[in-house]
Amino acid sequence: MLKIAWSSLYAHSLPPGHRFPMEKYELLPEQLLYEGTITEDNLFSPKSLASQWILNTHDATYVHKLENLSLSKQEIRKTGFPLTKSLVDREINIMHGSVQACLYALEYGIAMNIAGGTHHAFSDRGEGFCLLNDIAISANYLLDSNLVSKVLVVDLDVHQGNGTAEIFQQVPEVFTFSMHGASNYPMHKEKSDLDVALPDKVGDDFYIKVLKEHMDSLIDKVQPDFIIYQSGVDVLATDKLGRLGLSLAGCKERDQLVLNAAYRHQVPIMCCMGGGYSEKITQIVEAHANTFRLAQEIFF
Repeated sequence: MLKIAWSSLYAHSLPPGHRFPMEKYELLPEQLLYEGTITEDNLFSPKSLASQWILNTHDATYVHKLENLSLSKQEIRKTGFPLTKSLVDREINIMHGSVQACLYALEYGIAMNIAGGTHHAFSDRGEGFCLLNDIAISANYLLDSNLVSKVLVVDLDVHQGNGTAEIFQQVPEVFTFSMHGASNYPMHKEKSDLDVALPDKVGDDFYIKVLKEHMDSLIDKVQPDFIIYQSGVDVLATDKLGRLGLSLAGCKERDQLVLNAAYRHQVPIMCCMGGGYSEKITQIVEAHANTFRLAQEIFF
């Protein structure tokens, strides 16, 4: 059964003025339920993640400042959000959602978090609408619980997974692969194990060709026990913060390529949604919904 993390905190704990396009966290499950792609049984409600797992990835001083709402004005500005207790609670809820989804993926082959993909959070700071890094926390949870020995991070958000790259720069048990826009945020890129930087306006054919060149060979080379997939839909041509040129069909083909590779190689995969900032919320929801539809089609 496809298990999906979702909480009302995802959509309703954001500061006023920051709801769009974050309302996707409410609209996406509604759409999937309405069309019959999922039922209520597919959804599970994450809780607060135990602090030991957050501190296993993030600097204790930074976590203490987050919990006590004592970040400096400059630190808050870098996150992009006003700092509130409800925002921190939301972030910790998302972390648990991704960790639990990983455990379900070990059981069922795939599981998903309707939020997550917070790849701009570094070990000691937040950036780019990310306070904590669920990709890193989840990978460390799996490794330190002796559930897996090698994790492959496939980050296909339009923005480089700079925080994830920094956290795992000296960790051979996690291989970080980021395929992103070369001239997009962040302007200073960290060094992933494999970075593929794409020029502006790249369309479906070129994008899929490049991804195909890497995906199967990466699994053969890395030999992962687990894949964490950041499936941001800000690669769309309609995205306000992206600079690539994918269509909805191209974005779906991207997801199909990744999920098929995981299924074919029998590697469990956890998918977190990442970014999406198209002008029309319907385009964001439809692009994300395709990832869930493909998960059902390929794995179940």
